[in-house]
Amino acid sequence: METFVKRRSSAPEGFFACEAAGLRWLAAADGGVACVRVLGYDATTLTLQRLVTVPPDRRCANDFGRRLARTHDAGARAFGAAPDGWTGPGFFGPLNHPLPMALSEHVRWGEFYAEDRLEPMAELAGRALDAETRRGLDEVIARCRAGAYDGGDTPARLHGDLWSGNVMWTPEGVVLIDPAAHGGNRETDLAMLALFGCPHYEAVLAGYQEIHPVRPGWRERIGLHQLHPLLAHVVLFGASYRGAASSAVAAALEIVV
Repeated sequence: METFVKRRSSAPEGFFACEAAGLRWLAAADGGVACVRVLGYDATTLTLQRLVTVPPDRRCANDFGRRLARTHDAGARAFGAAPDGWTGPGFFGPLNHPLPMALSEHVRWGEFYAEDRLEPMAELAGRALDAETRRGLDEVIARCRAGAYDGGDTPARLHGDLWSGNVMWTPEGVVLIDPAAHGGNRETDLAMLALFGCPHYEAVLAGYQEIHPVRPGWRERIGLHQLHPLLAHVVLFGASYRGAASSAVAAALEIVV
């Protein structure tokens, strides 16, 4: 078996153990999306089965959508909950600069999103955000905390960093890599897929809706769910992402609640 080794000598404590726990938790969902096989890890490395990739197609995308819905439906203990078997902190972002990600349990999604995602990332972004964007963001945070965006869905089992680069198209179907796994809102993964473009996105959505129809109005909430990763991009890559973050803030404020 060919292997792939992720390596970082200065990785934060628990970084690779957390990723391994997330992959195993996601893979445990009955009928869900496959995840890359974990072969071993230590403080500075994560050894995975090497994947063979093929071009994406609509049939595979549709199957991916159905399986993603089943992964989400496997659920989590609470909003913000860590993967089973993991009790430490979480991480979000690239291998060379992972950002801290709280893993604490909440009853309501809006409270979790405000306190454990938007507020910490806004503080990290600091002065990279202009005053108008920060005022709007503070209003979005207040609405989240008040429950304005909460729906009736239970906590979903999320990949948590489901941009297209973490979706591997293989001869056996889609395989997921590099999670920031936690319990959250299923719309977060769907919005992340849309953020930088996913091949055959509409086919993915069609497959997803066959298994678990998404709450009406979800497309209007995409900006709300993209706000956290866009703020992370401001932190990681600078003010070039400020415009996209500002647009996401504006989109969130336009949601009729």
